[in-house]
Amino acid sequence: MLIKAGVDISRLKGPARRALQIVNDELERRGFELVITSTFEGNHKARSLHYAHLAFDFRPPKGERGGLLSALVTALSSDFDVIPEADHIHIEYDPKGS
Repeated sequence: MLIKAGVDISRLKGPARRALQIVNDELERRGFELVITSTFEGNHKARSLHYAHLAFDFRPPKGERGGLLSALVTALSSDFDVIPEADHIHIEYDPKGS
């Protein structure tokens, strides 16, 4: 796992840490290394779950984006949102309740 300079994963809460491990495992299965690009630092929307320490962003490997998105949606529970952005994938713990 690589962490972009200035990014701090130490504050991520349990659900986000579990998702981080799932993403890392999926990328390792594909022969790639996870590159975390953001947690709470940086500029995010005012109500972003980044600030609640329940979200992180990572850089998908070139050519793996589509298949990786599908695999992560399957691997993570429905309590997580997997959101493709222009240059990264955003993962957040956002349970919808039942």
